[in-house]
Amino acid sequence: MAGLVDSLRLTVPAPGWRLEVAGVSASAIDLTRSLYGGFPYVVALILATTYGLLFLTFRSVLLPLKAVLMNLLSLGASYGALVAVFQMGLLSGLPAPFAFPQMGYVEATLPILLFCTLFGLSMDYEVFLLSRIREEFLATGDNSRSVTVGLQASGRVITGAAAIVVAVAGSFSLAADVVQIKALGLGIALAVLVDATLVRGLLVPATLHLLGAWNWWLPSWLVRVFGPSTGVHSGFATVHGQVTEGPRVDGGATDQVPLPTGSIR
Repeated sequence: MAGLVDSLRLTVPAPGWRLEVAGVSASAIDLTRSLYGGFPYVVALILATTYGLLFLTFRSVLLPLKAVLMNLLSLGASYGALVAVFQMGLLSGLPAPFAFPQMGYVEATLPILLFCTLFGLSMDYEVFLLSRIREEFLATGDNSRSVTVGLQASGRVITGAAAIVVAVAGSFSLAADVVQIKALGLGIALAVLVDATLVRGLLVPATLHLLGAWNWWLPSWLVRVFGPSTGVHSGFATVHGQVTEGPRVDGGATDQVPLPTGSIR
């Protein structure tokens, strides 16, 4: 259809004349192109800005990257659910109010609205969790313990906030008569549910455990530019005279460098 509209618009019926194409299909094509023409650049700008702010907050190279990837995972789950429900009709046979109509497509504005809403919500939960983990790491220098304590301390806050969002968005998806509102509510509810359970409760702690001290790695040249995080020096932290194990990068070499004894907090 888009090719037909474009070919008609390029048709010149007579010298000095211009052919205009209107209608529902042409308007939908124009709307989609205007919405998504610059959307990739907006996404790239948001991801880069988020990475930079998290880098300045946590003084880590890998933690912001992991946070962005986990957020995109939750967002992808929401997009997939919308395609399965509204485009493929996965839940169309359920009794009301749990039945969702099969549209055969996803409304053009939904992916953009969901990206703007869900990326902010998911990153909010990520900052809650990482802040508490980092606080414990600076106090103990034990990465595994920090992840466990951080998850225990922030788990209730994340779960409570997510439960409120799921309840509100889910009520919109079940009670609304407008398909776009139902889709927006369902997308937000499912994404937040996945984010608060599978992502923040399982994938994020598992990734932090596997990365170990690499979570807090910062190359020496970045330390000189931005300064070290409190209690952390190029992936090492001193806590009451103990040095945590982790990567130390100086000119490409990876080794363990002891730091002076005593607390630097």
